[in-house]
Amino acid sequence: MAVNDTIADMLTRIRNATLARHQTTEVPSTRMTRDIARVLREEGFIADFSESGEGVKRNLVLSLKYRGKNRRPIINTLKRVSKPGLRVYSNRKELPRVLGGIGIAIISTSSGIMTDRDARRQGLGGEVLCYIW
Repeated sequence: MAVNDTIADMLTRIRNATLARHQTTEVPSTRMTRDIARVLREEGFIADFSESGEGVKRNLVLSLKYRGKNRRPIINTLKRVSKPGLRVYSNRKELPRVLGGIGIAIISTSSGIMTDRDARRQGLGGEVLCYIW
């Protein structure tokens, strides 16, 4: 099934997998989903990710992280901000802070996908893709 909004699809798959306490989840592999997975790994929200499949049918396998013996998910909330029907952009002075810096905003800048913290450090604005905490 072709999905219009690959980012929202990815966030929904991660959300569903963490609610069901799955160890891994698969999302269709695109450059955008790979970059978001890289940021999630760097920020410690997922353990790791790898690619599987051939040609067009490539998938990213995300290894999810939980803490404690009750296996509480590291990711509490994933929120899509900029949607295909309503894009949300932010200049470098108005980059959002998620929960006062506890969470991250993933920003698509001219220098690639990065967190709000990195974008602020580099003095870049861009499209606010999602919030995660």
